[in-house]
Amino acid sequence: MPSGDFLDEATALFREAAGELFGALRGLRRGRTEEAKAAAQAVKDLKQALEWVMDERNRCEKYRKSAAGVVGTRAHDLDAARDEIGRRLACLRNARDD
Repeated sequence: MPSGDFLDEATALFREAAGELFGALRGLRRGRTEEAKAAAQAVKDLKQALEWVMDERNRCEKYRKSAAGVVGTRAHDLDAARDEIGRRLACLRNARDD
């Protein structure tokens, strides 16, 4: 499954679990104690869905940075590096010609 699809699915699961949790909490507020078990399960589901979403987002972000040439928090400026290499080669050529 492509990571974008997984992220969409995990986000949908997160929203569904959050909806179940909110519904169970509304039931508890109305005095329906049988909703307590549903609320506890919804919290567990919500936690798991959130972990999946965050893991997948982190994975996607890491891949995006890798593809863009970012290592850690810094991006490689390949154009600047190329210019610097050219400048140094020109200096070496000039020094040789003297």
